[in-house]
Amino acid sequence: MKSTKRRHANESYMEVDSVSGIEGKVKMRSASKRSKNVQGGEHRKIAVPAHRYSPLKENWTKIFTPVVEHLQLQIRFNLKTRNVELRTAPETPDISNLQKGTDFVKAFVLGFEVEDAMALLRLDDLFVETFQVQDVKPLKGDHLSRAIGRLAGKGGRTKFTIENVTKTRIVLADTKIHILGSFQNIQLARRAICNLILGSPPSKVYGQLRNIASRVSEKF
Repeated sequence: MKSTKRRHANESYMEVDSVSGIEGKVKMRSASKRSKNVQGGEHRKIAVPAHRYSPLKENWTKIFTPVVEHLQLQIRFNLKTRNVELRTAPETPDISNLQKGTDFVKAFVLGFEVEDAMALLRLDDLFVETFQVQDVKPLKGDHLSRAIGRLAGKGGRTKFTIENVTKTRIVLADTKIHILGSFQNIQLARRAICNLILGSPPSKVYGQLRNIASRVSEKF
């Protein structure tokens, strides 16, 4: 009885892990549960906007290697359609690898660093949530610019603090905000960002964040 309890304790301890500072759950899969080799050439396409061509070209090796070696998928960049195309191969061990690869490439295209997007491959229960500043408050002109400035902070300090406390990664792309993390951590980051957009001073938001984060860590 004691040994089973110890095993369960170890399993729950192994559940939460972090990659590049992003927190998520590790799913321990047994070989018997793996899907059979995928025979059909199922594929996905990810459109690449013009401003992400250069970063994609520079980081192609970093993207190509985990997709081909770790997920055992086929990948190429179609120059005519400007899409990254992913396809299953006969040696692909699991059909879910295609979705994982698609999420990984999409995260990079949205503006996340390759190392941060890699967390989607290594950890389960991670998502990317996107919303606009105007979804929170219909701001225009200078008011909108100031709200975006408040989110970034001086030298990106505010964004960096929110990322560290909530164990997420945030990309500010014009008026769009992309958050990468677990469901619970995204909620914390989104609440802090919404408060900043609505006009709360950063010091107050930091205090609220740290209180919530400490309560969450005490629960676990």
